[in-house]
Formats: sequence, C-alpha cells, structure tokens
Amino acid sequence: MVKSLEQAIAELERLPAEDQEAIGRSLLSHVEKLRALRREIDKGIRSMDAGLGKCRQEQ
Repeated sequence: MVKSLEQAIAELERLPAEDQEAIGRSLLSHVEKLRALRREIDKGIRSMDAGLGKCRQEQ
C-alpha cells in the first residue's frame, strides 16, 4: 500500500465508526467508478486498435 493511503487510513481510524463507514462507502464507490472508466477506456483502445474508430471532420 502506498504511504499516503496508509496515512489516510491511520487518520480514519481515529474517527467515529459511523464516519469511517460513510467514508469507506464513498471510497469504494469512487474505486468502482474508476474501474468502470478503465474498462471503457480499454474497450475504446481495443476498438481503435481493431480499426473501428472514426475520425470526426470539423465543420
């Protein structure tokens, strides 16, 4: 684990349990959004690599 995340977790442990839960849920949601974005980026890259991309002409 990276140092900044270890520090953040150490600080969170000092908070009340209900705050820890709320922050934990928020963090998990954020991580899932990042994973979904990565999947979409990877999908787009595969599409471009397969020659399926289209150039948009400026008007």
